[in-house]
Amino acid sequence: MRSVSNRTRIGVLAALTAFSAVLSTGSAAAQTQLNGDWAPFDRCPVDAPAMLAADGIETIATCISSSSATGSITLGKSQVPTGNTDLQLGVVQRSDGTNTLVAPAGGALTADQATVPGGLLGLMCPSSVPFVSAICRQLTDNNLNRITATIEPAGAPRDFNMVAAFSTGEPILTIPVRIHLKNPFLGDKCYIGTTADPVLLRPQNLNAPSLSLQRFAADGTRDDEGEMGRYTFSGADQGDATFAVPGASGCGVAGLLDWAVNLKTGLPSASGKNSVKLDNTSTYFGSPYDPAGLAPNEGRKLSEFWHSAVR
Repeated sequence: MRSVSNRTRIGVLAALTAFSAVLSTGSAAAQTQLNGDWAPFDRCPVDAPAMLAADGIETIATCISSSSATGSITLGKSQVPTGNTDLQLGVVQRSDGTNTLVAPAGGALTADQATVPGGLLGLMCPSSVPFVSAICRQLTDNNLNRITATIEPAGAPRDFNMVAAFSTGEPILTIPVRIHLKNPFLGDKCYIGTTADPVLLRPQNLNAPSLSLQRFAADGTRDDEGEMGRYTFSGADQGDATFAVPGASGCGVAGLLDWAVNLKTGLPSASGKNSVKLDNTSTYFGSPYDPAGLAPNEGRKLSEFWHSAVR
């Protein structure tokens, strides 16, 4: 039997830097506070059965965290900034080079809502249609005009390509998403893309990240002889300019404002007219420094170490 190499582990990390702002599900507030070098992994699903079952030789359980503070997504004629995003996943790596991704119970990624520039006035006003014009005349209150946008998952990631993680300009994976628009007039069910017809993002590295390695004790304290190791990838931008975007749905009562959103935004929009860019991501990959030394209980020891670092 042979252990999974550091090269394989780093490959998974580099690939996952591209996840950081394409699976948004809610507020980016941390759920747990962890000590020291454990801090980025506060939602790692260390107690998931697949993680606990890792033996340290044929399978290795690891924690992934990736975040980006700024970025933007362009859909047709509209550009929306991305808020703070925080991706966290568990990864069970096998000795044959395959892997299984394990999401936290609350979802793989949380994110701040982003405010759409111009609000509803910018999204569908002015208009020559009386029904829409009547809404536009009411938008003197900032709360009525304000639109928030959140990118949410619309299916499981697929087409994972580890080789692309080491290069630039090659898609690393495919991630189905939808964009949730919220406003009093649009209602709470207004989406661009659906689970049946999602936006398919294929992120790629736009530049190579820099790499550093930290070792730390089980409780997170920095220790050059510690039980844990953490790879830190920083400074990488990711993006995609190849995806198509379907039209809006569920906007307004019975979808009566779908067409207004589509007309002003230029949706549906074909491939080549849309883009996403995430700035300066920080990605962390954490696992026992010597997984084989913890066999056959590497996953259980990882969970034990994580819980010892909770503040």
